[in-house]
Amino acid sequence: MRGIDELRPLTAGRLLTLWREHRDAEPLERALLCNAAVLAESCFCQGEPAFESGEDVLAELTGRQMEELLRTLAGGAQPRPAGENPAFDSERFLRLKGE
Repeated sequence: MRGIDELRPLTAGRLLTLWREHRDAEPLERALLCNAAVLAESCFCQGEPAFESGEDVLAELTGRQMEELLRTLAGGAQPRPAGENPAFDSERFLRLKGE
């Protein structure tokens, strides 16, 4: 997966527009196309869009990678830097360290 260091949430109006653009597709296809479009507009690397289009997202990411990014985006968090252990709990570490 290419480097993505920032996720910018879309407005509700933009999300609705993306859904409307794909509403005629079959349900599974619509979900994939809408999610890819959301990620194409939300994922950034060093201030630049990480993907040119939803098609680029579909060509590069697995379903699991898309789901992880969408969950991170929905939760208001930012992606973890490459190589960082996703199971590492920094708050717990600091408590154990005594800070």
